[in-house]
Amino acid sequence: MSGPVSARLPDGRLHLQHGPIDLIIEAFGERAEIERAYRQAIARFDGILATLAAELPILRSPVGTTPSALNGPVARRMADAVWPYRDVFITPMAAVAGSVADEVLAALVRERDLTKAYVNNGGDIAIHLSSGESLRAAIVANVDAPTLDGGVELRADSPVRGLATSGWRGRSFSLGIADSVTILARSAARADAAATIVANAVDADHPNIERRPANTIRDDTDLGALLVTTKVGPLSPEKVAMALDRGLAKAVELQTRDLIEGAALALQGQWRLTGAAQSISGRTPA
Repeated sequence: MSGPVSARLPDGRLHLQHGPIDLIIEAFGERAEIERAYRQAIARFDGILATLAAELPILRSPVGTTPSALNGPVARRMADAVWPYRDVFITPMAAVAGSVADEVLAALVRERDLTKAYVNNGGDIAIHLSSGESLRAAIVANVDAPTLDGGVELRADSPVRGLATSGWRGRSFSLGIADSVTILARSAARADAAATIVANAVDADHPNIERRPANTIRDDTDLGALLVTTKVGPLSPEKVAMALDRGLAKAVELQTRDLIEGAALALQGQWRLTGAAQSISGRTPA
């Protein structure tokens, strides 16, 4: 595998890539501060994948009743993010994308005077906002036919500093049938783990839903023989509503436990919103 690659996009944003990690980074402020911040992000990015690979057997193992002995800072972020869900099957890999985004963002902003910044790791986004600042994030329900389905403004006076999306159409496997579940949380790692949990809860039984053991699709999966969703055909509006309501109940539970700040759930044209996600433009809360 080749080493980390950094490049500037035509619009000035920073692109960092190494193996499966693909980051888009943007910082706002004075030019000199932005350049210093980008150098810090590049320096921190070097070595992240190798450090994770060294602890991969633990990171791919289900969370148990005692915390795992992990050394790398990204690995520890992953373990902390999934720890609240140890009563169900989950591995630290459920929070890998968000944890990487959080780690690189922390390096980006350290001792830098930036008005705002973000690190986008394939849709799992870590956010920095100075007082009075805001960022707008787009919401896309169906990655197979991407359109702008809504947007949410993230403001400095809100605790939201992370956003993540999961669903059966995404990069990772899902046990549920959601087209997408977007979670707003206090960190990208928290959002990433919760998105997995809520997306798994959006579920129903129907002949138009196809599932296969995860390890028959990808031999390096951390999900073993668990059945993951591979296709969701047309469902009745009532079946869609039932599945979404199951997911919404889980999202509300996590919000009550102070694990997330809000959630937006989508399936076949229907939506459910809760918490901070109720401000998503173009959508009406359930």
